[in-house]
Amino acid sequence: MRVSLSGIKGSPTRGARLAQLGKAPGRFPRAAGLFNARHHLGLRASGALRLAPGSCAERGDLRCYSAGNGQESVRVRFAPSPTGNLHVGGARTALYNYLYAQQKAKSGSSAFVLRVEDTDKARSTRESEEAVLRDLTWLGLNWDEGPLRQSERGDLYKQRAQELLDKGLAYKCFCTDEEITAMKEKAAEEGKPPVYSGKWASASEGEVEEMIQRGEPYAVRFRVPQDELMTIQDAIRGEVTWNTNTLGDFIIMRSDGSPVYNFCVAVDDADMSITEVVRAEEHLPNTLRQVLIYNALGIEPPKFAHCSLILAPDRSKLSKRHGATSVGEFKEEGYLSEALMNYLALLGWNDGTEQEIFSKDELIDKFSLERITKSAAVFDKQKLNWMNSQYIRQMEPAELERRLTDLWVEKGVLVPAEAQGEATGTIMKKVVEIFQEALITLNQSVDELETLLHFPLEETLASSKAKKCIEGGFFDVAKYVVDSYFESGELKELVETEPENFKAYIKKVGKELGIKGKNLFLPVRICMTGCMQGPDVGDQVFLVKTAEACVTSDALVSFEERMEVLRQVVEKSRQVVNC
Repeated sequence: MRVSLSGIKGSPTRGARLAQLGKAPGRFPRAAGLFNARHHLGLRASGALRLAPGSCAERGDLRCYSAGNGQESVRVRFAPSPTGNLHVGGARTALYNYLYAQQKAKSGSSAFVLRVEDTDKARSTRESEEAVLRDLTWLGLNWDEGPLRQSERGDLYKQRAQELLDKGLAYKCFCTDEEITAMKEKAAEEGKPPVYSGKWASASEGEVEEMIQRGEPYAVRFRVPQDELMTIQDAIRGEVTWNTNTLGDFIIMRSDGSPVYNFCVAVDDADMSITEVVRAEEHLPNTLRQVLIYNALGIEPPKFAHCSLILAPDRSKLSKRHGATSVGEFKEEGYLSEALMNYLALLGWNDGTEQEIFSKDELIDKFSLERITKSAAVFDKQKLNWMNSQYIRQMEPAELERRLTDLWVEKGVLVPAEAQGEATGTIMKKVVEIFQEALITLNQSVDELETLLHFPLEETLASSKAKKCIEGGFFDVAKYVVDSYFESGELKELVETEPENFKAYIKKVGKELGIKGKNLFLPVRICMTGCMQGPDVGDQVFLVKTAEACVTSDALVSFEERMEVLRQVVEKSRQVVNC
């Protein structure tokens, strides 16, 4: 038996009003409780959108669509609060909305609307808003409309609140904070939900006017129907039902004249003709209030899809104690935007195959709300690292050179762009050649470069790992290298003119000293790089020599300086022998 829309507290004709404004979603008798959900992936078919007077469609100041205009139309929105950086959870929500809109645009019309929910004046900042916009742009999630700021829409909220007052769907409440607190305490003692008792719901016009004449502040409360079950079909969670008795008449306009969050959301969704609301499951409890407001405004509620939260590996809420959690932080750590987008898409969604690497176009083609899982997703940093490394490996070398060049200039590793010459392009090609297969993040290239530019010769020789090499004839090789640089000048000329031909020099050292294999290559490596392992020695010599012309890093030890350090080490060894 369908629950009647009549019998609403303080408004005996509300059912008739709602019937005129637009049919509300079906409400079916079910077990009472805050909400009840069961698995059901179908969406209720939507009729023609009904727009409130003065809405965007009537004003013509937004590109609004109606499901009754002869083509399937989709309008989704991402609505961040500018109170901090863009969290990966918010970024995933934005991504899902973007993918859905882009996919629907191929078969009809769609719009991805960016709405800034900045009504929290104490916490919202323009700096945070700008950071969110930068992060969305970096991810490639370009919006079609906006940013539309709630802080600039105050007149609209007041207008809609007055409409509800005029229709008897809302009323003025003069309860003091002390009275509200007492109501909550009494409800707690009786084991009931802390809902408003309805003191001012049935007040006469005379009582209300008397309070206004006395200058008493008042809030505007929405009239909530009693003894009804509100049901929605969620694309992810299935059928979700709430008992309206758990809610009570709620405030939509505070006594200071500011609108309440849920009222703003519903008014904006109606005014912007939003057809689908895709958001995190933490917003599910807000849905009952918002659907009631949609109905009161005469608007067909949008379809809903509530995505599960993203958890840390320990299945707790993802927070800073688990490392980076915002898009900006991952950008600063050297992750690629396309890799982060790919990874976020898979946090709660898959296309039913084993595929893990998706281009943006592939995500748009394959994405569907029905494939989003109900269970919480776990953020795995190691999986993100793997995915980022795959994107770096697959990148065209020229593109990687460009990105690393920009990064190194930004980090102060390379000379500014206007001072760059041929050496910059030369060193970047070699860096990509050496590191592309091993890099996990772009920032790692800076660390790897500085490791190569460093020359920890004395530390290496003092380590226990170098003992066998030293005893195996290291100083014979070191003396030969020093002499060929400072005496004959052969090595110096080679490094100055043909550093890429260093392998020929190594062969000559082996032939002259009668050694080969590890007894040759390891001592030469230590002499040139100061380390016992690393990339090809010839490549490192080439890198160091080229870096002298374009790298500004303090870690750089020039080849001349390296040979001077090596000469001093050789001299000390001679003195020890003579003693």
